[in-house]
Amino acid sequence: MRKNTLASLIWVRITRFTHQSALLSNDNVKRYDITAAQFDVLNQIGTYQPLSQSELADKITISAGGISRMLSRLEREGYIARTVEWKTKWISLTETGQGKLDEVFEDQLDFQTSLMDECLTQAEQKELYALMTKVQKHTEKKLNT
Repeated sequence: MRKNTLASLIWVRITRFTHQSALLSNDNVKRYDITAAQFDVLNQIGTYQPLSQSELADKITISAGGISRMLSRLEREGYIARTVEWKTKWISLTETGQGKLDEVFEDQLDFQTSLMDECLTQAEQKELYALMTKVQKHTEKKLNT
């Protein structure tokens, strides 16, 4: 029998939750003709615009190739505009993209909140947030060294 560490079991749980949450989020937003990943990208652009493609890549969990394909699709659908300034591609939401983000945002926020509210108390949510922040900042440091 293999021996697992508590840390490895936590990692498995986080990975499973992330996958399951993405599946549930996709089901939640499909009525808006958008995926959870596209929603995340529109939300990041809307929050930090204008931003470069490399800045966007740092904020989301999609591969470089995947982000290029997604941005091309979002641009074709009229949700984003890309402008080139020397070697940098700047990305911003169009009016249509802002409208789509506004249409989906509250529903997706309520949905994600319900996933936590249905099984964790407010105190547990605060504790989980603090712990996940600590772990995420640690891995961020490792990536930047």
